[in-house]
Amino acid sequence: MPSSKINVAVAGLGFGAEFLPIYQRHPNANMYAICQRNKENLDKTGDAFGIEKRYTDYDELLKDPNIDAVHINTPIPDHAIQSLKALKAGKHVACTVPMATTVEECRQIVEAVKDTGLTYMMMETVVYAREFLFMKELYEKGELGKIQFLKASHQQEMDGWPNYWPGLPPMYYATHCVGPVLGLTRSEAEYVSCFGSGTIREELHAFYQSPYAVESTHIKFRNSDISAHVYRSLFDTARQYRESFEVYGSKKSVEWPLIEGRPLVIHTAKRPEPEIPEEVQSPDYAHLLPEPVQRFTTGGVYDTDEHQHLSFVQGAGHGGSHPHLVHEFISALVEKREPFPNARQSANITCVGILAHESAKRGGEIIRLPEFTLS
Repeated sequence: MPSSKINVAVAGLGFGAEFLPIYQRHPNANMYAICQRNKENLDKTGDAFGIEKRYTDYDELLKDPNIDAVHINTPIPDHAIQSLKALKAGKHVACTVPMATTVEECRQIVEAVKDTGLTYMMMETVVYAREFLFMKELYEKGELGKIQFLKASHQQEMDGWPNYWPGLPPMYYATHCVGPVLGLTRSEAEYVSCFGSGTIREELHAFYQSPYAVESTHIKFRNSDISAHVYRSLFDTARQYRESFEVYGSKKSVEWPLIEGRPLVIHTAKRPEPEIPEEVQSPDYAHLLPEPVQRFTTGGVYDTDEHQHLSFVQGAGHGGSHPHLVHEFISALVEKREPFPNARQSANITCVGILAHESAKRGGEIIRLPEFTLS
C-alpha cells in the first residue's frame, strides 16, 4: 500500500472516541483533529489521546484545508446534514449508521458523492464483525454451497437512552441486520414487505407516531432468487441484546447463538442426523489488518469497562469490527477505490429500514427501493 497518510477528523466523541487510537496507529492515517460541542469533554479527550487540533463547531472544522476526511459519530438526526456539509466542503466521509433518516436525505448524499467524486462509507459494524467475516470466508470458499436463505435480527432494550431514541420505530435503525444479509453476496434489495407486531407503552407512541414493539421484514433481492428475513425490537420486548446473522446454504448453514458468548452452530448436509450440527468458535480476523491496529479486534480503546461506550458494551464489542472499518475506509482512499459499503450501497441498506416501516404502516404493502440505490 502507498505510504501517503490521510488527515482524519473525528466528529462526536462518545462512540467516536473508540476510533481515535485506531486512526493514530494506522500506518496510512493521521489522527489530525477532533470535534465536540462540549469543550470540557473535548479537551479531556484531546488531552487523553494527545490530539492538539480541536473544534467545538463542526462548520469551523470543515473550513480547515488540512482535513482530508471526516468520520462522523454524532447523533442519528445529524448524520445526513453533516455528511452533506462535509462532501460540499471537499472532505471524504465515513459515517456511523444509519446513513440518514429519510429516503430523500439518502438520495442527496448519493448525488453529492457523484457530483464531487469524493468517497462516502457507512461504518456498519456487523459486516466487519468476526462472525460475519467467518461466514463470508466459508461462502467465498464454496463451503456453504448455494445460498438459499438469509436471516438476521437486532434486538435491544433502549429505555434510558437519550433524546431521539424513545419510541423510535424499530426498522428506522435496521442497518445492523439489513447490512449482513445484503453484504454476504454483495446483493441489492429490490423491494420490502414489513409487518408491525405488538404495542409499546402509550407514552412512547407520540415521538414517532409508531406503536410497534417489533417490526419484521422480508427483503427480496434484486436479480436473484434469494430473499431474507430481518426483525427488530427496541422497547417492551424481553430479550438480551442480540445482533444475529444466519445463512442457510445447500452444503452448510451457520446459525448465530441464542445467548451472547456461546459458539456459532454449523449444520452440514448429508451427515447422520445427530452429527449435522457442531458448535464452532468464530476465529478472529486480526491477520487481515496492519499489525499496529490488530490489537483492537479484541478490546475497546479504554483500559476499564466503565469508560467504554454503551453501544460497545451492549454490542459485545461489535465483533472486533472497528479496526476493520478504519482500515477499509483509509485503504479505499489511499488506493482510490470504492469502499464497502459505498454511498449507493449504504443508501440501499438504509432505505430498506425506512421503507420497511412505511410498509408496516400500510399493512405489509410491497414497497420498492428507489432507483438511485440500485447499480
